Amino acid sequence: MANLDINNTFKRTSNNYRLVVTNDDTYDEVIAFRLSRKSVYIWVSVSFILLVGLTIGLIAFTPLKYYIPGYGSKESRSTLQLLKIRTDSLEQTIHYKEQYLEGLKKVLSEGNPQQLDTLPLQLPESKQSTD
Repeated sequence: MANLDINNTFKRTSNNYRLVVTNDDTYDEVIAFRLSRKSVYIWVSVSFILLVGLTIGLIAFTPLKYYIPGYGSKESRSTLQLLKIRTDSLEQTIHYKEQYLEGLKKVLSEGNPQQLDTLPLQLPESKQSTD
C-alpha cells in the first residue's frame, strides 16, 4: 500500500500548472491559464453549488414547480382535501345503512314473532358546540 504523507499531499495541491489552448493549424497560443489543483477544486465546487442553487431557485420561485408530479396548485390541494372529507363521511353513512339492513334482515328471516328487536346501531356521539 502506498505511503501517504499529508504534508506532501497539501504541497501538491499548491503546485502551479499551465493550461495552454493553441490553434491546431498555426500553433499559435490562443489562451493560457495558470492553475493549481486547489484552485481547480475550488472552482468546480463553487460552480456546482451555484448550479444547484440556481436550479432550486428556478423551480421554487417560478411556475415550473407545477410541472413536478404530485405538486399541484393550492386550489387543487384544498379541493382534494374537501373530497377526502366527503368520501369519509359517505363511507360512514354506507356502513351505518349496512348495519341497519343486516339487523332488519335478521329480524325478517328468523320469523320468530317474540323477538322483533333489531341490533342497535353504534353511532358516535355527536359533538354539540356551546357557543
